[in-house]
Amino acid sequence: MPVTLDDLRRFAVARSLGRPTTLARALESLGYVQADPIRAPARAQDLTLRHRVKDYRAGDLERRYEKLAIEEDYFVVYGFVTRALAALMHPRSKWRRPWSPKRRKHAEDLLAFVRERGAVHPREVDDHFSHGRVTNYWGGSSNATTHLLEAMQYRGLLRVARRDRGIRIYAPQAHGPEATTPSERRARLDALVDAAVRLYAPLPAARMSHLVVTRLGHAVPQWRGGELKRALQRARERLPHERVDGAEWYWPAGEDPARAAAPPDAVRLLAPFDPVVWDRDRFERFWGWAYRFEAYVPAPKRKLGYYALPLLWRDRVLGWGNVSLKGGKLAADIGYVNGRPRERGFREELDAELERMRVFLGVD
Repeated sequence: MPVTLDDLRRFAVARSLGRPTTLARALESLGYVQADPIRAPARAQDLTLRHRVKDYRAGDLERRYEKLAIEEDYFVVYGFVTRALAALMHPRSKWRRPWSPKRRKHAEDLLAFVRERGAVHPREVDDHFSHGRVTNYWGGSSNATTHLLEAMQYRGLLRVARRDRGIRIYAPQAHGPEATTPSERRARLDALVDAAVRLYAPLPAARMSHLVVTRLGHAVPQWRGGELKRALQRARERLPHERVDGAEWYWPAGEDPARAAAPPDAVRLLAPFDPVVWDRDRFERFWGWAYRFEAYVPAPKRKLGYYALPLLWRDRVLGWGNVSLKGGKLAADIGYVNGRPRERGFREELDAELERMRVFLGVD
């Protein structure tokens, strides 16, 4: 039987939202969890993990970070990656914009300072060096010390050892040898591509291309351009695929979309960056409407809300929820694309999901 779009949708939900497990095992299975600093009602990484980790509570990832085999790093974007995945991306040895001699000297001095102390708070570094201020990505003013620390982390000179009230505490980083031979480079790139596909599958060909060439291009600047395109071509030849609904779809070896388990009768409020809904093009193909993340959209222009969470019922995203804490209580504003489902059990399952959210947040 040919694979259908319904098969692919069930497959996407079933393979990503399986039985909850331990935090360490969930992280190992995912490989990467996207991070976001906004807390509405919790950070994206916590909202993603609560569906996949048994008895997970908001903040558990940060509290247990030092005991887990993970790093804060850039993969698709900034987030938490397993150390095995981080090792494939480092050392990041080539740059599109090399540092000036002055900035290189600042980095060398800062690295020596961190090595001497073992781990430092950005405030300690700023008190010692007073580098001033720079314009950040969003056009505002950032502390230049923090900006340099983040740049050194991206280049693999520093790592985040832990967080102190949300502030990154930096320590020196060490990496294994660089992949120098063509076969070593191919092996690392192929493993990175497989990790990305495993996280977001099934993927239409165009979205897989964007994921590999554009997104992974930031994770491995030492292998931009031709090598990434060749890795994409190898993936297209290596991975199972089938043409469905006018597009070629790809998924990991050894998996079969036609045999995806039936979705449970459950409601889930997903993080805006959850792997199930991360690719907006796939979202529209699966569920027939456009979901947009509107936290940075001016309030009068928002249609869904500041931090609308996609609402999944069985294997259908049929609306969204804006969840907040008001006076120590959970408040939920639920919206629907085509009205609230009349199916038996939906109301009870929505109430159960909101109760899980209360427990997750630790509120009455």
